[in-house]
Amino acid sequence: MRVTQIAAVAAALTMTTMTAQAGTLQDVQARGELNCVVSTGVAGFAAPDDNGQWSGFDVDFCRATAAAVLGDGSKVKFVPSTGKTRFTLLNSGEGDILYRNTTVTMSRDADLKLTFLGVNYYDGQGFLIRKELGINSAKDLDGASVCIQTGTTTELNLADYFRVNGMSYEPVPIETNEEGITQYSANRCDVYTTDASGLASTRAALDDPSAHMVLPEIISKEPLGPAVRQGDDEWADVTRWVLNALINAETLGVTKANVAEHAAAAGDNPSVNRMLGTEGDMGAMIGLDKQWAVRAIAHAGNYAEIFEANVGPDTPLGLERGINASWVDGGILYAAPIR
Repeated sequence: MRVTQIAAVAAALTMTTMTAQAGTLQDVQARGELNCVVSTGVAGFAAPDDNGQWSGFDVDFCRATAAAVLGDGSKVKFVPSTGKTRFTLLNSGEGDILYRNTTVTMSRDADLKLTFLGVNYYDGQGFLIRKELGINSAKDLDGASVCIQTGTTTELNLADYFRVNGMSYEPVPIETNEEGITQYSANRCDVYTTDASGLASTRAALDDPSAHMVLPEIISKEPLGPAVRQGDDEWADVTRWVLNALINAETLGVTKANVAEHAAAAGDNPSVNRMLGTEGDMGAMIGLDKQWAVRAIAHAGNYAEIFEANVGPDTPLGLERGINASWVDGGILYAAPIR
């Protein structure tokens, strides 16, 4: 985390602590719209089309949250942000929640006063390079020019990796993924580095994706997850349990297609019943009605459906679930139980 970025966010905290204490849930419901901070454009995760309509993995989580809270997943205002501006936008009150390929770290939690809600994508930093350069390992990048997005964890990871391996590099600073694609495509850098998922998005956007490759080394742990401002436990509970519901829904077999049927009457699985409000009233614990999770799943689908629709093997990104597979399928993804 850059010192200047931390200072900018800290400067907004006095004002926003009072904002958070006012009750973000009530603010969102009174406004009738959820302000969701996303990237300026990362294909598959969050990007607008030519008509300004947003879609992507992160976008679906935003819309699921709006469906749970407002009853309508379309009631979202997307607030584009760069690596430098995302935390300031959230902590200044311009955003209610941050869903933007953001790594959970100690400094962001404790120093920037963010409350992380969990992990919705386990990632790691990698390197994208042109095949014509004949380089097959990151350890052969000594002296390379590297496009690197400022205000991100990738800056420090890159410096650490090259230092440990006794190599040097020439940084080519960029602000957004779009700028990274432009600079890399114009040969202003030999390598583009960011999270592997972002590299898949970048590669898919190039004129000839087959001419480029992601090197095999993953040099960091990047648990990506949504965040809200500290100081409003009620809002953190609401948004955390929407995420948990979407992850739990996959393992419980609840989908966009069958959620209405499951919600019509209590079935044999008490975990499904509690989540969908046919048994008990879990929604009351977070200031919502019994059908909050029903609406979230009905709008966006469960975690697997969101993944497959936006970044899975049948999309231009072509990402496999890998470690992001559910724990019942050999991955490490699971959510706290709703009980």
